[in-house]
Amino acid sequence: MHKIPVTIITGFLGSGKTTLIRHLLQNNQGRRIAVLVNEFGEVGIDGELLRDCQICDEQDNPTDNIVELTNGCLCCTVQEEFYPTMQQLLERRDRIDCMLIETSGLALPKPLVQAFRWQEIRNGATVDGVITVVDCQAVAAGRLVGDLKALEAQRQADPNLEHETPIEELFEDQLACADLVLLTKTDLVDEPTLSKVQAWLHKELRSGVKVVACQEGKIKPDVLLGFNAAVEDNLASRPSHHDSEEEHDHDDEINSIQLISDRAFEPIWLIKKLKTIVETEEIYRIKGFVNVANKPMRMVLQGVGDRFDSFYDRPWKSDEFRQTKLVFIGRSLKQEQLEAAIYS
Repeated sequence: MHKIPVTIITGFLGSGKTTLIRHLLQNNQGRRIAVLVNEFGEVGIDGELLRDCQICDEQDNPTDNIVELTNGCLCCTVQEEFYPTMQQLLERRDRIDCMLIETSGLALPKPLVQAFRWQEIRNGATVDGVITVVDCQAVAAGRLVGDLKALEAQRQADPNLEHETPIEELFEDQLACADLVLLTKTDLVDEPTLSKVQAWLHKELRSGVKVVACQEGKIKPDVLLGFNAAVEDNLASRPSHHDSEEEHDHDDEINSIQLISDRAFEPIWLIKKLKTIVETEEIYRIKGFVNVANKPMRMVLQGVGDRFDSFYDRPWKSDEFRQTKLVFIGRSLKQEQLEAAIYS
């Protein structure tokens, strides 16, 4: 029986991975695509958004092809959750044409690829390619890797530079493992800035890895699928900061807090309040669903830094309890402080 080609989609928080997968599912060109979503935080925001795409065949249970892991970083839970999940999917591989794995924003891609060397998985699946999604505006502003000019000068002076934060190392590892880089939110920067970011990325990538601009996840599936890279057999050319370590450690201070409230919120007021909180707390990402008063539809809210986007995705179901559910991902966040800040 054929091996399932698996595309791993990695990238930093808020780069647009889920938006990309939604577009792929809605434009699957007849492919039967299984999706494995790794969510950092107990509220399965991304998994629920994907289920609501309603792209599965009517005769199938819409949740059958979407598997969601919620206890932290996928690359840290491969033995506890990833292995049994893959075993279940491989039992159905006669009904699956390809698979997408969305890693969490804090996941290292290489340990996940290494899991495909396990014999029980290797016989039924192969990593077709690794897609790294990069937020152009955030990189240009230096929020992930610092000032681009300063960083480039430091690297030229010292190729063995030790980075100050795990996030910078993570970003480099995601680039080093990529078969293709999708540059998102390019409409938020001017042409000179876009050219600067593209030129910097090309210096960071292996020879032959392309950088493709992409807005709102709209890109043809043929561009992302069918690399036939067998990445698990080609890891030597994809160096990682953690290659010499038996196990990798994430920044222990990075955590997620979930806020669940029966209260309805006014969107403008809530976003203003969240922007105020972001100024005082080190928050990397806010995402979730909002119960808006006098609105029959559920609002999806996503925030990265001081940028917030929202849209109404569907009506509340008749048997569904209207709640506001938000996940905050950041450093040393405390439940009581966040709740007090929002309700003050």
